[in-house]
Amino acid sequence: MTGPNTPARPVRVMLVDDHPVVRAGLRAILDSFGDITVVAEGSDGAAAVGAADADATDPVDVVVMDIQMAGMDGIAATRTLVAAGGPPVLILTTYDAEADIVEALAAGARGYLLKDAPETDLHRAVLATARGESTFSPEVGAALARRVGNPEAALSRRETEILRTLATGASNREVASSLFISPATVKTHLVHIYQKLGVDNRTAAVAEAQARKLI
Repeated sequence: MTGPNTPARPVRVMLVDDHPVVRAGLRAILDSFGDITVVAEGSDGAAAVGAADADATDPVDVVVMDIQMAGMDGIAATRTLVAAGGPPVLILTTYDAEADIVEALAAGARGYLLKDAPETDLHRAVLATARGESTFSPEVGAALARRVGNPEAALSRRETEILRTLATGASNREVASSLFISPATVKTHLVHIYQKLGVDNRTAAVAEAQARKLI
């Protein structure tokens, strides 16, 4: 029995994840729904970009894609797909850091779901993405609400990069070298980071950013 929101044909999905076991599990889940069918798979973002060129006899309606993958990552692939007018992207990942969420949505992802979401949520998210709607895990929605409610405390992309590098134990000089900026620039960014996070040293900054899931 079909309802007003049931597609006329099954939504055709491409799965993009660098773990074959994960793809197999997702395929089994999605194919168990009568209104979704998995028609393609890929292990990196470059494979997803190829979905934009799918022939008319078997088009991809939605790309369900992870973020961190070898080769082209999910965010870069999303950006390329959107620019090419390709199928909409639903991010499905374990990464719930605010920086990843914001970057994925800025790249044009329609939705952002965590891999521990219930199967029913994944079902609804895929159908919503096919309709051009946005769907977020509760944790993702909460992160976005925090950012909107306190925009002055939001970290810039560069500040996030610096914190992530600091979290590896790198020194200021090593951070500067890896990001191709000067040590003085790193210090300036750290001053702003400390102010935004309400801390006074790098160790506390990394801990606070991790606690807030900013990195």
